[in-house]
Amino acid sequence: MAQSPPPFAGYEWMIAWRYLRARRAEGGVSVMTWISLVGITLAVFALIATLSVRSGFRAEFVDTILGANAHVTVYQSVAVTETGQSSRVIDDYAEMAERLRAVPGVTRVAPLVKGQVMSSFGTRNAGVEVFGITAEDLATVPRIATPEDSQGDLARFEEGIAIGWGVAQQLGAAVGDRIKLISPNGVKTAFGTSPRVNAYEVVYIFQAGRYDIDRTRVYMPFTEAQSYFNREGVADELEVMVADPDGVDQMTTALLRAGGERTLLWTWRDASGAFLRALEVEDNVMFVILSILVLIAAMNIISGLIMLVKNKGRDIGILRTMGLTEGSVMRVFFICGASVGTVGTIAGVILGCLFAIYIDPIFSFVNYVSGGGVWDPSIRGIYALPAKLEAGDVVSAVALSLGLSFIVTIFPARRAAQMNPVEALRYE
Repeated sequence: MAQSPPPFAGYEWMIAWRYLRARRAEGGVSVMTWISLVGITLAVFALIATLSVRSGFRAEFVDTILGANAHVTVYQSVAVTETGQSSRVIDDYAEMAERLRAVPGVTRVAPLVKGQVMSSFGTRNAGVEVFGITAEDLATVPRIATPEDSQGDLARFEEGIAIGWGVAQQLGAAVGDRIKLISPNGVKTAFGTSPRVNAYEVVYIFQAGRYDIDRTRVYMPFTEAQSYFNREGVADELEVMVADPDGVDQMTTALLRAGGERTLLWTWRDASGAFLRALEVEDNVMFVILSILVLIAAMNIISGLIMLVKNKGRDIGILRTMGLTEGSVMRVFFICGASVGTVGTIAGVILGCLFAIYIDPIFSFVNYVSGGGVWDPSIRGIYALPAKLEAGDVVSAVALSLGLSFIVTIFPARRAAQMNPVEALRYE
């Protein structure tokens, strides 16, 4: 007894290949095949490009937050001093810093003095936020010590101040210029408090990568900031960096215990959690919308296969009378549809990956063609459109495209397999 050939035998692939490359005059549907192929390619490309930009934007956003801001800000609740005034400064900041450094997972603790003042250079003014910090601690802030771009020498920090690129642009100041910082809470006299005006040399200009940081932030030596803001012997808060920023919520109990009775915490997730949650919701909605786009592209495969089955009715009848089984006919047309989906998916993956890898020159070209101004950093917070190619995004796009392509192919393939050979040949 002859053994039946295994599924997806060589002759099934041969028949499917002949049908796919057949010209319209021979009863083929090459035009519909190309339309389906291009549709799948563009849908997968759009899906991977969107997912890569989404991942890149989130990674860049989080990196700029963690690279220039505290992972955890430690401060104290309001207390009433001996003079009857309310205060939340930290008197024992050195001892508290040592206790916080002993918490497992903490990599750095830096005392800070902070205040908002008016900066002035020539005829220009700008509101800035001053961070008083030691030179040793500033050198460990990634986005400041190793920024995207910088001017001057951070080693001279004790001789002046460091300002953001946006501040320098607003004031028209450069390295070596002396800018004035004007604080309303200045020198206390018998006639009240007079504004304090001090001039400082700009020794370092940094571009941290976030527009809101670069246009408002000024770093001042810690002892000078204590004197300037009337904080002699105290600090406003402690800046804590941890080894695993994503797991900072699990460290809050230990940090509160180490900080002491009046300690309060403000993590980077508290500051940016709402934005990150909004990004996550937007990501999920975008994935669903683009999945529908892939499904629409896959539906073209059904149209092409239905036309192919109709045009090849006589061939199906002949093959069936020659002994081809229903399963073989179904597999032939399944191979036709699945091949289109597979080739389209591969082409879409290649285009999507190339887009993510070469997004900078592509975006520069688009910006040039449109005359510039496509990307406004004051709105989006970062200076360029980022893209990060992740294996998980590519795999999910491939799985979605191939899965939909294979599923939609089954229905016209079953129709071809169930065609009655007698009916197919009756009018031939």
